Amino acid sequence: MKVAHIITGLGVGGAEQQLRLMLRHLPVRCDVFTLTAPGAVAEGILADGHRVTHLGMTGNLDATVMPLLVHMLREGHYDLVHTHLYRACLYGRLAARVAGVRAVVATEHSLGEDTIEGRRLGPGIRALYLASERLGCATIAVSDTVAQRLRRWGVPASRLHTVPNGIDAHRFRFDPLARATTRGRLGIPQDAFVVGGVGRLVPGKHFETLVRAVSVLPDARLVLVGDGPERETLHGIATALGALDRIHMLGECDGTVASAGVGAWEIPDLLAAMDVFVSPSSEESFGLAVLEALAAGLPALHVTCPAIDDLPPEEAPGARRIGTGVPELTALLCEYQNAGPVRLPVPPVVERYDIARSAERLMAVYRAATGAPQLPATAPAAATPVPAPTSLPLTTR
Repeated sequence: MKVAHIITGLGVGGAEQQLRLMLRHLPVRCDVFTLTAPGAVAEGILADGHRVTHLGMTGNLDATVMPLLVHMLREGHYDLVHTHLYRACLYGRLAARVAGVRAVVATEHSLGEDTIEGRRLGPGIRALYLASERLGCATIAVSDTVAQRLRRWGVPASRLHTVPNGIDAHRFRFDPLARATTRGRLGIPQDAFVVGGVGRLVPGKHFETLVRAVSVLPDARLVLVGDGPERETLHGIATALGALDRIHMLGECDGTVASAGVGAWEIPDLLAAMDVFVSPSSEESFGLAVLEALAAGLPALHVTCPAIDDLPPEEAPGARRIGTGVPELTALLCEYQNAGPVRLPVPPVVERYDIARSAERLMAVYRAATGAPQLPATAPAAATPVPAPTSLPLTTR
């Protein structure tokens, strides 16, 4: 089977990172087309041995990419087209149909109650989405929460499939040596209480709550991994509270490493350096960062995490749902600080979302869409990456 993945962009983001991880575990040949912004994730996909083509789209209404995309889909003789993110779903589904590809599926990564990919939903966006959805044969939700939202929109249940985001759990296993080394590199005392957070620095993530809570805790440190438009605001809050020297903002995270321009930091090593993880975001479609923290043995406080919120408590005993207020978070962090550092056993929920299982479920959707025979439900082996051919660099329009 040969699959074309079409995505809006390949800069740093959760959907982009998940696509790269999934490609490593799909036992089929995959090419990737990005409408805009090839970035760190594109380079990673190339390094893994997959072809990446940048179509050079200049804006939401730049329909000039359509003839090129149709041509490439025809020339590639793809069995299936898989689209990711709103703009790519609109253009990619239509291009696939014009190109004669009948098996077209789409993954909905970032649908909130009132937003999609961080943008406010309106009647026009919803109408376009539903019109485009009818051009495909299946729509994939990354969580039951997203699937419920799509059903409320009017997407038929018969066309909906839930394939949760996956985690490569062994990468996040706690390493005491990595803890000591990473703290040394960051200039953090080995006995300091360290709170962590990972995500885009955007208003909906509410990292200002975390900065304020840590700032009033004596001697506590915050390791914040990610970048975005709220960076300067968070910097200002920490400065005003006299805690800037205890707030470590490490910059952009591509799901594997974070960088502040002074070297790269492996995400598992940064999690090893933390004592408690906090996700203050009020709206998530899945909550992968919380799962990664649990895989690292961290207590994880979260406002919302669809991946675990509807599961029995014994599935994720280290996770704790919290409110949105600063006083509550401050009090909880004080409890953890007083109790001292602890590493928890990896909970069952981490195995539930193993990336190999998610890849198996996605392959079942692919086989149904293409009419291929279904296989017994056994986890496929991870695909072995091959070097990217020198004749197939990141191409541009």
